[in-house]
Amino acid sequence: MGFIRVKLIEVEPASTWVKDPQSFDCYCAVHIKEAVMSASQGISLVQKKKTIYPEWNKCFDTHLYEGRVITIVVLQKPTGKVVADVSIGVQFLVDQCKRDAHGFSSVWLDLQPNGRLLVQVRHFIEVLDDPTKEGKPHENHSGLTGRRGAMRKQKCHIFNGHNYVARFFRQPVFCSVCTEFMWGFGKQGYQCTVCTKVCHKKCHDRIVSHCPGTQNVAEETKKMKERFKVDIPHKLGLTTYLRPTFCDHCGSMLYGLYKQGLKCRECGLNYHKKCERFIPNTCGINQMMLAEAIAITKKERIRKISQEQRQALGGKPSPTARGNNDDDDDDDDDDDHGVYETLWDAISPPVPQRTVSIKGKDVRRIEQPLYHIEDFNLLKVLGKGSFGKVLLCELKETKQAFAIKALKKDVVLEDDDVECTMVERRILALATRHPFLTHLHSAFQSQDHLFFVMEYLGGGDLMFHIQTVGKFDETRSRFYAAEIVCGLEFLHGRGIVYRDLKLDNVLLDADGHIKLADFGMCKEGISESKKATTFCGTPDYIAPEILKGWRYDSAADWWSFGVLLYEMLIGQSPFAGEDEEDLFDSICRDKVHYPKWISQPAEDCLSQ
Repeated sequence: MGFIRVKLIEVEPASTWVKDPQSFDCYCAVHIKEAVMSASQGISLVQKKKTIYPEWNKCFDTHLYEGRVITIVVLQKPTGKVVADVSIGVQFLVDQCKRDAHGFSSVWLDLQPNGRLLVQVRHFIEVLDDPTKEGKPHENHSGLTGRRGAMRKQKCHIFNGHNYVARFFRQPVFCSVCTEFMWGFGKQGYQCTVCTKVCHKKCHDRIVSHCPGTQNVAEETKKMKERFKVDIPHKLGLTTYLRPTFCDHCGSMLYGLYKQGLKCRECGLNYHKKCERFIPNTCGINQMMLAEAIAITKKERIRKISQEQRQALGGKPSPTARGNNDDDDDDDDDDDHGVYETLWDAISPPVPQRTVSIKGKDVRRIEQPLYHIEDFNLLKVLGKGSFGKVLLCELKETKQAFAIKALKKDVVLEDDDVECTMVERRILALATRHPFLTHLHSAFQSQDHLFFVMEYLGGGDLMFHIQTVGKFDETRSRFYAAEIVCGLEFLHGRGIVYRDLKLDNVLLDADGHIKLADFGMCKEGISESKKATTFCGTPDYIAPEILKGWRYDSAADWWSFGVLLYEMLIGQSPFAGEDEEDLFDSICRDKVHYPKWISQPAEDCLSQ
């Protein structure tokens, strides 16, 4: 079928739109409509997807369904007045691309009532696997198209309304708080996803101004505004800079040769024109000193409250309890992780002494061998990912087969996945107590990699088997489901939510029993009073409460288990969509369809 990728380049305004074409500013709205047949009206165009508002020189994709039409509406800024539009069929754009050997074309579209719009279109052909091709491992007889990767929402640190995420900057950037250069080869600092303010990780809690782009104001910010109000606007004017100058908001360089940006006549700060609407009214305010003064005041107030509590309790220190909000991966963590080796060794048990003297006698303890990558013969690569590789190996000493998961340290640090890696290691060590969880043999590290040595499961995963046979019968599904339930109950009983249950993560051992694998998405410490809010999981298996942004607990795993059981019994996913947005909407709204041939007990189990 394939799809096309469309990029909006520029619009050529007509004289009737505006008197000065150079000052005309506009944006586009894209409506994708489907041809629908109805008995009363015949063929009509219906918009099923949400309206897209792509930026200039940005792309959007659309599949090549028969009768699909794209309507592009040009609107004037800032009023939103419609000035022109054009409707074209996707097949017309495909025909334009076919004229070029590379499947690429630039097309001027005539707008109605006048004007022109330049777009670039590229045609992509989706090549389906040939079942007759030699070397194909197996033929897919199921309705499941293939393996589906998990996703995790980027960790967000919220402070004063700013939504900070760790970012890697490809150009020189300066911190907007301390004005120092942001060094580093990984993710050098934080940037607000709303107002684009840039700062060091250590400086993000020293910003006293509220994010102007967010509507939600925290109670603490409201109280601070009631106590004192900082509202001194900048006196900005266009300025031509004769030397390289950086924006004091987004941290990047002011590009251009003439009137590159705005400069405050009072405090001398410099800004991009695009950053003007996000500039806080803090002219002449030293945010660093003000933040330090506020921090000292808070500490003094907390100290006084603690003294009053001790006096009320007769000198005994008051117990401190963690709130229910300290449950999430997205909670702000300002502690510097430091060198990865320090963290890796911090949770490691101390190496036992070879001998220990008790009452003058030497009692010899069992020596625990310490492994290194040189102790294994690496045989083949079992799988690859952005994290690293999974390798089949054998221990040189015993010739026993193992699977080694090798994680790249730099990738772990750049993606802020240090804690996730530690959680995975702890759960793998815990899994040795249960027969239906993948067991950890050992864990060690080299200068560049972390290694998890796990038992080798040569039976393949359930995705491989279900694609081979199409679907499982009820006896086989019941057997697998019972063992999966045992594994989930073991994790839930220890306050762990799995969050990535899917056919790909259920492996079979040599005896045909299941083993749950890949604990990188797990969350520890979950209870009735302490729930998680992180958006993560594999799209087809994500529970509705996660999609809606609600707090969730182990119930999210049981939803994923229901989806997995449906796929085992019926051979296809209960929810479908053209893209992730449609899929998530189907999960939240659609009613699950059960075939007539499925037994009543199986349907009752799935519906519950």
